[in-house]
Amino acid sequence: MSAAASIAQVASLVGDPGRANMLAALLDGRALTATELAVTAGISPATASGHLGKLTEGGLLSLARQGRHRYFRLASADVARMLEGILVVAGKAEPDAGRRVTPRIAPEMREARACYDHLAGRLAVALADALIARGAVVLSDEAGEVTPAGRAWLSEFGIAQDAAARSRRLFCRPCLDWSERRPHLAGRLGAALCARCEELGWIARSRDSRAVIVTEMGRRGFSETFGVVC
Repeated sequence: MSAAASIAQVASLVGDPGRANMLAALLDGRALTATELAVTAGISPATASGHLGKLTEGGLLSLARQGRHRYFRLASADVARMLEGILVVAGKAEPDAGRRVTPRIAPEMREARACYDHLAGRLAVALADALIARGAVVLSDEAGEVTPAGRAWLSEFGIAQDAAARSRRLFCRPCLDWSERRPHLAGRLGAALCARCEELGWIARSRDSRAVIVTEMGRRGFSETFGVVC
């Protein structure tokens, strides 16, 4: 299949409003039943079953069976990133600047969530802003750079950078946050920052979703270290 045909095939799967609503409901990383997804999308169970079959066959969803129940979730991180990218583009295309294209998603996901190996949401954007304001990081549209002062600060904070030199992955890059419409930090730096905050006990992963919980210790730490109020 050609690249153009592949794009058209995936676009047709995502383009149906009912399927789009179900995919958006799964962005938080949970696995949901067909009944739950039908209710979320506002469609009948029979219609939902047909949509879910197409999404699974098309490689956008994976299916897990537990007892008599069948659970659906996004097939991969690539699928989630694709959907988040569509949300960003859809938001830019929105004619009313006061409105945003937003899926039906819990408020805690917008506040702080895991973008797989790095932080996303309002907290992550605020951390990026804080590092830029202190001159530790410089971001462009496509790439990022840690300044000499930033390298010293990161080392003091407990983020080692020697491992980054042995990896082909970019150390620092911007990742446009689909809910905030502004960049947070990704790459090796984003992953290391997330891991360090978790190591310090400032954040905790939610068991059932990609939402990240800021602990009481974290509220103090983010405020004192970054000037970010959670």
